[in-house]
Amino acid sequence: MHLNAIVIAILAATVSALPGYAQSEEDVMAQIEAIHGDSVGFGEAFGLLQDAFLFGDPTTIADLGAYPFEVAANGELYDIFEPQDLIDNIDTLLTQDTIDALSSQDFDDLIVTSEGVGFGNGVLWMSSICTDDSCAETYWGIIRINN
Repeated sequence: MHLNAIVIAILAATVSALPGYAQSEEDVMAQIEAIHGDSVGFGEAFGLLQDAFLFGDPTTIADLGAYPFEVAANGELYDIFEPQDLIDNIDTLLTQDTIDALSSQDFDDLIVTSEGVGFGNGVLWMSSICTDDSCAETYWGIIRINN
């Protein structure tokens, strides 16, 4: 065998041994359930959020917020204390690139970490939020937007 053929064979074996990065919707749901629980609730929140961005519905976007949270936009960091803050300033707080990324988000391209679930390569993050100290009831809320 020529040296080039040996190098190619070794590279091929190495690449085939690496884990794949493609994931299915089922994989994402399983990751969410394992890390955060309430994957069904997340699926519902995902649908609401995506429709809200797709159809330009700032009220639904604001209703999905876990207040207070931060929005990084225009080189600044804004504290959003209540839904009306987001509704009144949505055109300033969300760039068109962010809106486009979120309205076309594929479920199987979400980022799942212990901190939450990232949309659009991290432009928006949602997490499961406890309603009290016992954490018996939770809801999925937006915890950060990064334009």
